[in-house]
Amino acid sequence: MTAAFTAAGLTLAIYMSGIFVLALARKDNSVVDIAYGGAFIAAVTAAGIASGSGHPRQYLAAALVIIWGVRLAAHLFARSRGRGEDFRYRKWREEWGSSFIIRSFFQIYMLQGTVVLIVASPALLIMANPGTDLGLLDLLGAAVWALGFVFEALGDYQLLVFKREPANRGRIITTGLWRYTRHPNYFGECTLWWGVWLVALGTPGAFWTIISPLTINFLLLKVSGIPMLEKKYGGDPAFEEYRKKTSALIPWFPGD
Repeated sequence: MTAAFTAAGLTLAIYMSGIFVLALARKDNSVVDIAYGGAFIAAVTAAGIASGSGHPRQYLAAALVIIWGVRLAAHLFARSRGRGEDFRYRKWREEWGSSFIIRSFFQIYMLQGTVVLIVASPALLIMANPGTDLGLLDLLGAAVWALGFVFEALGDYQLLVFKREPANRGRIITTGLWRYTRHPNYFGECTLWWGVWLVALGTPGAFWTIISPLTINFLLLKVSGIPMLEKKYGGDPAFEEYRKKTSALIPWFPGD
């Protein structure tokens, strides 16, 4: 197990350092968002190579992570074209002043690498020790992952299409999956990592990797997800009305 996690950790350190250098050259820290999905792919691939064995559960976990990571990176790349640096990073660039470079390296890139290592822990454990034959938990986990993946991918696509329509400039999307939750993509992100964790339960001593879905739930609900995004729209009458009627995360029928 040590070899798999060590390989993943070293790979992430190198990967995130490379993205940091690229961001400096481009003067745009938004590249770290596009690189996020790729960081998981790099970590899981490194762990798999370090561990070997070729167990079906390893292939399953790798497939779930790779499909999710490629889709997310492609979406964020398409969304970011021509937009410039994200408002979060622009704000930090102004606030951090002369310490921006060193703080960016540790508070954005190394911190994100650490988060990736934590969130990817169920898949990394599977790479290290794939455990028993595939069973019902694997099927259930794959089904939960698929539900989350559909919500995240479809929610992102609906928002992308909505924002590309000039008539929607400055408006709040309230259709499609966004009618039932203010953040269908975040709901999908939370859900799919619960699915990966369920798959990991087929390996010995895997319960501790529940830290993965708990961490992503905490970050999206309390830190960098919903609070940061909704603060941007605070005070907008249309958004405040939408917030009153629509569930924050878990899909539900809109209120009156």
